Amino acid sequence: MNSNNIYVDIHVIQTVPPSCINRDDTGTPKQCVFGGVRRARISSQAWKRAVRVAFRDMYAPEDLASRTKNIVGMVAEQIRAKNKDVDAEKLAVKVLEGAGLSISKTDPKKGTDALFFMSAAQAKALADIVLSDDGKTIDKDECKKALKEYPSVDMALFGRMVASDPSMNYDAAAMVAHAISTHRVQTEYDYFTAVDDLSADENAGAGHLGTVEYNASTLYRYAAVNVRELAGNLGNDTAAAVCNFTKAFLLSMPTGKIATFANRSLPNAVYVTVRRDQPVNMAAAFEKPVQMDDEGGYLAGSKDALARYAQSVYDSFVEEPAYTWVIGADMDALGNSVNMRGLLSELQARLDELMTEDR
Repeated sequence: MNSNNIYVDIHVIQTVPPSCINRDDTGTPKQCVFGGVRRARISSQAWKRAVRVAFRDMYAPEDLASRTKNIVGMVAEQIRAKNKDVDAEKLAVKVLEGAGLSISKTDPKKGTDALFFMSAAQAKALADIVLSDDGKTIDKDECKKALKEYPSVDMALFGRMVASDPSMNYDAAAMVAHAISTHRVQTEYDYFTAVDDLSADENAGAGHLGTVEYNASTLYRYAAVNVRELAGNLGNDTAAAVCNFTKAFLLSMPTGKIATFANRSLPNAVYVTVRRDQPVNMAAAFEKPVQMDDEGGYLAGSKDALARYAQSVYDSFVEEPAYTWVIGADMDALGNSVNMRGLLSELQARLDELMTEDR
């Protein structure tokens, strides 16, 4: 293994009450079969979206990106901020087409046919290009360079794929697994009624009947960050970005049906490692589903399964991590026990040291 590698692995055990966080096209909570039994599942896309939303409280808008078809509007906004006397939409279309992007001819405000991930800094750079000579000449290489440089922190973490022009792609530095329950689950149904507040007394029936599917589970969540990959795009801001990603991943939650179930919980146990060889997903700790303990829960058994599997992996296949931290009760066997503030502070310090040593 290349000792120059730096990976941050984030393992989370989290109990979620009755909820429908992430559902399929029929309204059923997403599920999977793992270890021969049905598990609750929350897609990686749903949790990555939650992390990106959490970033809005951590970063200024100009430091982030938007995934949208309306990139014409993004660039036009930057053009208007610099010059209110020009046709901003027309110039935005011109510079985006100059970069090789296909913009709708019938309605330019619709922008691209597919969602495009663009940072505010990239939109500003394109505005500068097209305003430099009132849009008379557009240098394609300069436009493409603007769309390749100035990546935002969320773009560097989650990547960008442009099928029509792979030169604009960014490889994602963050990897997020689908969260799965550590135990068998069964979908349940909430039958509900709604009353018509203005119905006559003699018409005292339900104004609406319905059902909502839900489940409750103890989840195993996992994410990893390739710190070297991230540093190639963010440079000196890398360690801070990893810490912000870690905090956002730990504290965020997808918002599906959250007004119905008020299910926003916090992690019960956290295990964070810095590895120099490769990322290691510990989901196999739960291939044999955790059984309910004597007190009627899955949390203690899930923590124990994670700790035992981690040690078996270190004994048999890979080296122990360079640094480890844990948050939560009964997790001391896996690493140094800290709180959230201590985790983020120590993680940033260790990453800064490692990247300085390896230069």
